[in-house]
Amino acid sequence: MVDLRPFRALRPRPDRAAAVLAPPYDVVDVTQARSIARGNPDSFLHVSRPEIDLGADDPDDPDEPAVHEQAARALHDLVDRGVLVLDEQEAYAVYRLTRAGRSQTGLVACVAVADYRAGRVATHEQTRRDKEDDRVHHVEALGAHDEPVLLLAAPGDPGWAEVHRLLRGVVAGEPRIDVTDPAGVRHELWVVTDTDLAERVTAAAHLVPALYVADGHHRSAAADRVAGCLDDPGADPRRAEFPVVVFPGEELLVLPYNRVVADLGDRTEEEWLAVLAEVAGAPLQPYAEGRDPAPSGPGEVSVRAARRWWRLPLAVPTTDRSGDVGAPDADGERTAYRPDPVAVLDVSLLQDRVLGPLLGITDPRGDPRIGFVGGVHGVAELERLVDDGPWASAVLLHPTGVDDLVAVAGSGRDMPPKSTWFEPKLGSGLFVHPFTAAYD
Repeated sequence: MVDLRPFRALRPRPDRAAAVLAPPYDVVDVTQARSIARGNPDSFLHVSRPEIDLGADDPDDPDEPAVHEQAARALHDLVDRGVLVLDEQEAYAVYRLTRAGRSQTGLVACVAVADYRAGRVATHEQTRRDKEDDRVHHVEALGAHDEPVLLLAAPGDPGWAEVHRLLRGVVAGEPRIDVTDPAGVRHELWVVTDTDLAERVTAAAHLVPALYVADGHHRSAAADRVAGCLDDPGADPRRAEFPVVVFPGEELLVLPYNRVVADLGDRTEEEWLAVLAEVAGAPLQPYAEGRDPAPSGPGEVSVRAARRWWRLPLAVPTTDRSGDVGAPDADGERTAYRPDPVAVLDVSLLQDRVLGPLLGITDPRGDPRIGFVGGVHGVAELERLVDDGPWASAVLLHPTGVDDLVAVAGSGRDMPPKSTWFEPKLGSGLFVHPFTAAYD
């Protein structure tokens, strides 16, 4: 059962929320962040992307003490100027994101690090030690978790359905914060001040067997390390928790994480299409000019080559192989074969049938010959990168489903890198979780 709890958050004053709200640190580079925050001392990018305030002396390595010290100064400045204010009491919040008429409503809470360590907050992605180190040093310098982890509840989970029901009355009232960002995403935030309601939300959350990390694997891994020994009697108990926003899986929009490759393995484009035809078992069929080349479903990808899009079917592993049926149960019945939840993913099929054997890209995490383009950037960006840019070919994928994520994470496995792109992204700066007395 998942241990969710309310917490005292640093939140922007409602009249400053629009100025504070910023994109997450990992979706903008330093140049973009500096442009966004220029002339706005209240932008949370001064905390999450402190390199923007280090002038011409920007370090090549973001995990530099000077960078983290600047982040701490920026956060204390926002607090000292009254832009961010600490809640008087522990509270849950409800956070709604709306884009193009589509909304998702989640609970802002803290989750126990013990749940993360026990796998009740399940992950599906490996982390890099250098990125973990950067987040650990950043958070330690702040004495606070400045950005939340995005979690999802499995579709149809009855415990989370009850949490969602309890929150309906909250969102019927006026939000404390209601701002729309430059990308057109509306951010609404309600603070749950009713302690009886908060207790019922906590009880309902305890009925949820597991939650799943959708976005924020490095932040959650860093929170685990920052917590240290959970039995340390001298540690602030707030170190043993970290902030999350939990959405029902049914409401989340998952976009594909598309691929671009730098070369075709010394092949011409015609030769590339020929070897892909061998993978498909038949000549590739081009999409008609002007037709949306998005794959029609799982087991199919679209490839950009010779300034056209081509349909490439990828065989899904069979589910009826007699040698793979389970052992007889107590009644003598054999369990049905269940495919490997990782092997059937389109990103896995692409890696196993194309990128690895045809291009020699065996380490997609570290090979510079492969690039990743979030689905929010669209088909036009892939065409630009290949037709007029430095990349040789692009692959447009069908989105990985929430059910696939739950199946992989629930099995204790990892997805290939860059398998999901959740959109819209959580805003940064609307709630900060302090874990030291410096902000009390």
